[in-house]
Amino acid sequence: MSRIGEELRDPWGLLLGATAGGAAWAVSVHPAGAVFVGVTVWLVKAGVTVAQGGDARPAARVVAAGSREAYWLDRAAAAARDFGELSASLEDGPLAGRIALMRPQIDDALATLERLAEQASRTGTALGRFDPAQLSREHERLTRELRTAKKGVIDDIGRALTSLAAQQDVIARLTETRDQVLARMESSAIGIEGLVARVVELSAMTTAGALEPARVLDELADSLEGVRQGLHETERITRDALDPHDAPDR
Repeated sequence: MSRIGEELRDPWGLLLGATAGGAAWAVSVHPAGAVFVGVTVWLVKAGVTVAQGGDARPAARVVAAGSREAYWLDRAAAAARDFGELSASLEDGPLAGRIALMRPQIDDALATLERLAEQASRTGTALGRFDPAQLSREHERLTRELRTAKKGVIDDIGRALTSLAAQQDVIARLTETRDQVLARMESSAIGIEGLVARVVELSAMTTAGALEPARVLDELADSLEGVRQGLHETERITRDALDPHDAPDR
């Protein structure tokens, strides 16, 4: 993905655009003009970030230390390392060959987990810039004032309420997206750990002279592929959820 593409999907840029569009609506800008304002702010934010950073790309993905996404990523990475060490320790044979074939799936799953962890951290940082409780209090206050407002200010209060609701909708959508990513990360990390445990068991069975459990290996390969495909599906869904073209008109 290009640098500009990454910046266009930055949740903070989306929030800025949504807020700007809502503010424009609140001051009586035509709906089409409010949409234009929001999209312009979103594009300018992405362009300025890319310009300031030039063509340089970060050496490593930025995942918030101590976060839930960092925890699950670390567990998945540790399981992937264990899998690699176990695979390397197996004697040449059918079992070692089948296990080696799973390595690209493990690597792909871990790479996707890294991208999802970064997305979760960026979304968390964006959400941290806003105070949902304050927005809720302001919405409740304006709702009460609207009941007794004089005719001259009813429209202004209504536009302010619309702007607040738009911000709350964006925050809710980003929160839902982050929760979905974290749930997938958790299930995937535990799934990879389970795979390693089963491979350890199969290795012990082979060493003891038991027949190679080909059916179990097939099940493990299918399970790992399910983890990998599930991660890609979550990545696609959350990418679409953060796509500004799917955002409601302001």
